Amino acid sequence: MRVFKLKDQSLLPAFGIQMASVDAFSGTDDVGAGYGVIEPEGVTAFHRHDECELFAILEGEGVVEADGGDRIAVGSGDLVAISPFDKHVLRNTGSGKLVFATAYWRDAKTAMKEAEKGASAQEEVTDPAAEAPCFVFSTPPTPNGDLHLGHLSGPYFGADVFARFQRLLGKTAFHITGSDDFQSYVIAKGRQLNKTPQEVADHFSREITETLDLLDVQIDQFTLTSHAPDYERQVKAFFQSVAASDSVQRRADSAAFDPTTDAYLYECDIKGRCPTCGSGSGGNICEECGEPNLAYDMLDPVSTQTGATPVVRPCERYAIALNDFADHILGAMRESKASARLQALAERVLAREDFHVPITHPQNWGISPTDPDMADQVFWVWPEMSFGFLYGIEALGQRIGHDWKALEPRDNWKFVHFFGYDNSFYHTILYPALYKAAFPDWHADIEYHVNEFLCLEGDKFSTSRQRAVWGKEVLTPETVDCVRFHLALTRGEIERTNFSVSALQATNRDLIDVWQGWLQALGAEVLTRHDGVAPDAGDWSVDHQAFLQLLEQHRQQIETAYGSAGFSLNKAADTLQTLVRDTIRFVKANRHLAGHAAAADRHRTTIALQLAAARLLSDATAPLMPRFSEALRKGLGLDPASTWPRTIELLPAGNRVTLSDQRFFSEKVGENVAPIKVTDAA
Repeated sequence: MRVFKLKDQSLLPAFGIQMASVDAFSGTDDVGAGYGVIEPEGVTAFHRHDECELFAILEGEGVVEADGGDRIAVGSGDLVAISPFDKHVLRNTGSGKLVFATAYWRDAKTAMKEAEKGASAQEEVTDPAAEAPCFVFSTPPTPNGDLHLGHLSGPYFGADVFARFQRLLGKTAFHITGSDDFQSYVIAKGRQLNKTPQEVADHFSREITETLDLLDVQIDQFTLTSHAPDYERQVKAFFQSVAASDSVQRRADSAAFDPTTDAYLYECDIKGRCPTCGSGSGGNICEECGEPNLAYDMLDPVSTQTGATPVVRPCERYAIALNDFADHILGAMRESKASARLQALAERVLAREDFHVPITHPQNWGISPTDPDMADQVFWVWPEMSFGFLYGIEALGQRIGHDWKALEPRDNWKFVHFFGYDNSFYHTILYPALYKAAFPDWHADIEYHVNEFLCLEGDKFSTSRQRAVWGKEVLTPETVDCVRFHLALTRGEIERTNFSVSALQATNRDLIDVWQGWLQALGAEVLTRHDGVAPDAGDWSVDHQAFLQLLEQHRQQIETAYGSAGFSLNKAADTLQTLVRDTIRFVKANRHLAGHAAAADRHRTTIALQLAAARLLSDATAPLMPRFSEALRKGLGLDPASTWPRTIELLPAGNRVTLSDQRFFSEKVGENVAPIKVTDAA
């Protein structure tokens, strides 16, 4: 036995208060102990951990605040038990010190159970009618060109699959995007084509929406910002709210100008090297490290209009002090779905001292502030986009009968952003800061899903260099499911990946030979042995039971890959492939039962389980390959998928099965792709 005098222990900063460890059980890693002291009005940091914890209040009084807003008063003599991953905080509400002792230990089984509960809770719907709406945003494409597979594989495809899955779960989910009409890149394209920015935006917006349709991307609201009713007035109102914040000011900071034309230089009008990582960069953002620049501060800057070295002089613009929002942004990111890379980017950017980012620029294409003396400036299109998402909600609501207001955002709105890493700064740092400035009392619930670049034959896709495989080159009603599946397999999720036409064609060959081959063989066997009607299961062997369990494992893995917490189209596609191959292996292992009268009941179960696997495949591909899913379900005598399966279901006995001659995939994938350009000419 050992006795510890708490006053003898060394207190150190931890979790926002003073704590001391107590080596009560030396020699074991199973149990830890300690005690803490919270000064009057003090509070621990909100945190969660994987250990079970039990702490006892020894002195003082306070409240325990749990995730979800529950507050429980505690005082001397009270015990508090904390399960793994429960978010909690202890606050001193008394006039003296609050002292507590704590013991904590790891229980792997309990931690795993709580982790699974936390992940599944994001997907459960108890009352769909009362469910808060989920708005899935994909970065609005710039209408300076059509969409290539690099564009399509990222935000638009990801958001489409995510929203489809949420609806299968019974949630109210909408995919919102639009045309980013007021981009400086639209002006540059107009100079190249000798067209006005409006003509460029209108032409390529049509091209973009046609390509998204070809990819079977369902969009509930597509906003054409240069034509949207009442859009300009509401943008101005939003920025007036932003400008009312103490963190937003008119400032005469340094800016870059062309010494020949005196043109203001930003975004595509200036290039150089990133001041953070040294990589080649355009103005205002580095695609390599994701960090913003201020255009004038790039290394070796050059005007892209004249080739001249810019001159730097003050220019008065509206600017936002991002440092003022650091705690809000970082705290929200830690509690939302945000990758480690996004959090690291935010921590780097928000560590910059006195970092003011201009949100207006001298330009004649866009929406100007209300200030009469700033009529020659426009709101920077990226801050404008933050409002564009809110506008999209209002416009959608007007069509479907909801009184959603862009300038009155609600706490129960769920936002899910899909974007490429090169746009991370805007979505995860700039937008939350603008929202907090405009709506200080709004508690925005935002999660982030980021993709990395999909490269083309080892180099970046490039609209300006016309080095791309364009969506219209490969997408037809017959090829779209193969393209979607291949993009799911190969899209960049945690690192850059590569696209090649030969790899796309190899995927298609696999879908035809393996997937379609198995389904046609299954249909032929049902036709031959059961007159084309699904049989009921008969006698179950141990192998049959094991295969049923394996199907359930695959169902759960795919559910996780489509879900909010573990979203990964790479994993979903990999698991779908494994599902098909495991089923084929199961068929081969049980083929010896075919044709033997004594084993007829067991072979009937083998066929019934194959049909169950095909049914699972039809359910599991509904978000990813909707045409294939619908065709397969029709071949199984089922209606199109409308709900996500919560368990493995056998195909109802008696369903008419018409798979034997069904062709799901085309032989012509990738035949119309033009030779890949290798020049760097603009």
